[in-house]
Amino acid sequence: MPDAFTTRVLNLATGSAERVADITGDCESFLREVAGGRDGLLNVFVPHATAGIAIIETGAGSDDDLLAALHTLLPADDRWQHRHGSPGHGRDHVLPAFVPPHATLPVIGGRLELGTWQSVCLVDTNVDNARRQVRLSFLG
Repeated sequence: MPDAFTTRVLNLATGSAERVADITGDCESFLREVAGGRDGLLNVFVPHATAGIAIIETGAGSDDDLLAALHTLLPADDRWQHRHGSPGHGRDHVLPAFVPPHATLPVIGGRLELGTWQSVCLVDTNVDNARRQVRLSFLG
């Protein structure tokens, strides 16, 4: 099957503040274009050492709670050995150990199978990098 695997790169502007960016709509749009009603898997991958992909509820405060929890777990202070960039930037390089840089999700009938309140999100705590890429890959 020549179109069994299809991939696309999203270019996102994340700005100069920590953020949880909901990319569910981008994932759904990609699948409408390439899945053709097939079952398969969507892999979401961020090729950055300081960002991750989370499946989380958004809009009800959970995204802010996630950033607050990361601040508690990974404080932006001078304890980190990795010291270039903004103060506390070393913690950003530890983030992918807690919020992995990938997620693989089921696609049924060409549609992303998420729970009622689940969203696909880019988690970016690195205020020094305002541009991010996310690779979406569909395997049908």
